[in-house]
Amino acid sequence: MRLDKAVLQQLVVRIDAMDYVRILDRAHEDTPLGMGYGRTRFSSPNDVFRLLYLAQDSRTAIAERIVRDRFQGKAKRELLASELRSYSIAAITNADPLALLDLRHEGANLLGLPTDVVRARAQSAGRGFSQELHDRTSLDGIVYMSRITNRECVAVYERAVTTKLSAEAPALPLVRLATMITDLRALGVTIIADIDAP
Repeated sequence: MRLDKAVLQQLVVRIDAMDYVRILDRAHEDTPLGMGYGRTRFSSPNDVFRLLYLAQDSRTAIAERIVRDRFQGKAKRELLASELRSYSIAAITNADPLALLDLRHEGANLLGLPTDVVRARAQSAGRGFSQELHDRTSLDGIVYMSRITNRECVAVYERAVTTKLSAEAPALPLVRLATMITDLRALGVTIIADIDAP
C-alpha cells in the first residue's frame, strides 16, 4: 500500500479527546488506559502495537464495545443485567491534542482506500492500513465514525496513550452511569434480570 504524503498531511487533524469514554471489562477498572493485542478494526495484524479505542459519547461506546452485531437477525434485543455489571466506563482526559488521521468523511477515498477500512464488518483491510500508517508516520492514531451510531470514535496508538492520555482510576461501574438505560433504549436494547436472580 502506498500512502500519498501530501494527502496524509491534508488529512491530519488535532483533536482534544477530553471526556471521550471507553468501556472496559470490570476486571481491569483499576487500569482504565490498559491495552492488549486483539483483532479489532485498526489493530496490528502481527501484534506490533496496541490500541486504545475511545468514543465521543457513552451510547457509542456501549454500541461499539457491547452491542456490536450480536442482535443481527434476532427479534429480541436483550442483555442480561449480569453482563452489564461486568463492564466499567472511563472518561479520558488529555494533556495535549491528539494528531489523528481524519477518516470521518472523504479521507479514505482521497487516500485511495477501500471503504472496508472504515465501514465493513470484516476488518482485515483496516488492520493492514493501520499497520502501514503506524509504521510510516508519527501520528497518534485515527479518527473515524462508528458504523453503528455514526458518531465519532478514535483509535489511539499506544505511543500516544502513554504520553498524552490519562484517566481516573478506578473506572466507574457501567451500571452506575446515569445514562446507561437511556443509551441502551436508544440502541433498541432491553435489560432483563438474570433467571436465577431473587
